[in-house]
Amino acid sequence: MTVPDVSVLVAVYNTMPYLTECLDSLVAQTIGPERLQIVAVDDGSTDTSGAELDRYAARHPGLFTVVHQPNSGGPARPFNRGLDAATGRYVFFLGADDHLGPDALRRLVEAADRWESDVVLGRVVGVNSRHIYQDIFASTQADVDLYDSPLPRSLANTKLFRRALLDKHAIRYREDLPLGSDLPFTLAACFHARRISVLADYDYYFAVRRHQATNITYLSRHADRLRTVEATTAYVAELIPAGRRRDAVLARRFDHEIAKLLEDDLLALDRETQELVHAGIGRLVRTHLTDAIAAELNAETRIRLALTRDGSVDDLLAVIRQDAEIGVPPTVVEGERRYAAYPGFRGAGGPPDEVFEVTGVPDWSAKLDATALAWETDEQGDRVLTVTAKRTDAGPLAVSAEEIPGDVTPLDDTTLRIRFRVADLLANTPRTGRRRAVSAQPGEFDPTRAVGAATATGAAGAAAVRAPGVHTTNPLVRRRGTRLFVVTPVRDTSGRLMVSVVPVTAARVTAQLRRALRR
Repeated sequence: MTVPDVSVLVAVYNTMPYLTECLDSLVAQTIGPERLQIVAVDDGSTDTSGAELDRYAARHPGLFTVVHQPNSGGPARPFNRGLDAATGRYVFFLGADDHLGPDALRRLVEAADRWESDVVLGRVVGVNSRHIYQDIFASTQADVDLYDSPLPRSLANTKLFRRALLDKHAIRYREDLPLGSDLPFTLAACFHARRISVLADYDYYFAVRRHQATNITYLSRHADRLRTVEATTAYVAELIPAGRRRDAVLARRFDHEIAKLLEDDLLALDRETQELVHAGIGRLVRTHLTDAIAAELNAETRIRLALTRDGSVDDLLAVIRQDAEIGVPPTVVEGERRYAAYPGFRGAGGPPDEVFEVTGVPDWSAKLDATALAWETDEQGDRVLTVTAKRTDAGPLAVSAEEIPGDVTPLDDTTLRIRFRVADLLANTPRTGRRRAVSAQPGEFDPTRAVGAATATGAAGAAAVRAPGVHTTNPLVRRRGTRLFVVTPVRDTSGRLMVSVVPVTAARVTAQLRRALRR
């Protein structure tokens, strides 16, 4: 029996109609059916997903291995069942609502063979405004270091893995983690890999955000996410000895998964959950947040994390409320020391001053609050998105929507006008659409420091532009080639300003109509 080059493993739970496009993309792979095995595990779906898998297996005999099992509550057990059934030299994990470019598997296997790589990442792009970190895909690289690259920010399992590596080190998914089980799996593989490679020459993987947002990641609650970050942080500490390498991986956990638990939506939760999150993250900060990690975080994240260790729940909520509803607080300057004068700063019995210190934190001087949004026509006759913003500090400032710089004009000592050309936003957007975070950075524009290019939450050097209380403007519809796109400034769940550029599709129109009817 011929050993396939690659086994694609798909964990399926109620993913229709997206599952059909996923399976079509596998059947269409140029690597050919004789070099491919598809293992799909139906985790007790209650829609027609199981029947769809059986239909494809019947239409493509010998290509599909379909397993049906009772619902396990997450993707870990289905993926482990898939690994047990896999026979390929390599394995690739595919979300059942995602799909691949037609030449993806051939290119990935060819690269792994050429470079003798144990793990290969192919460029991932977001669909339906799903945000995907792109810094790891800046260029094709035959050999990437786990600790000196953006890789720790991209530890999803959507990669090609050498199956012999997984078997040698008994790397499997943790079935006690309904959420986030791919992080310890991928980290273990990258930790033990002889070589990790990145391919940035093709759109390999299309990560789809469902219009109804019903998968486990979107529906997960703060308590579930807290348990996940506690488990995954402990795993990192167990796997990697203390020091620079562990800090490099944990810095990404603090500026992403952990920081996201302290975003503005914490204000809307019940008191019991607020206290649970405050106490849980406080334990993580006391145990794992080194000075080296803290230096990698932006001021907002650093202060919120410190308040879980050195402040009360109410101290933390007051700081979040300031950012979400009022805006950037004043800066207190005392000699060479600078402090963010949030509520609680030097209050009776409040947190120590060092919690609020922003001396030498470069992004603090770049903190902006958007106060107005409008579509305008500039002096050259081009349509532009105009953002009016307030600042509390001085000095030169660059503002960008990720890799796209804005035109910054000071209107007075504290007010800026920032303009983004719609043509630039459209020209740099893939056909599947893209959502960009708007951020500011002191000095000249550096695309590697822009929020979104590096992180959506916490890296030092750039500050996300917030929009507390700003009414978003109407969407703008523009044509690029033969396709229509909708350009919309929006706020994310933590009040940060984003610019969304998405194609007009039948599925999107239908989803918007359904939302309108529900309202």
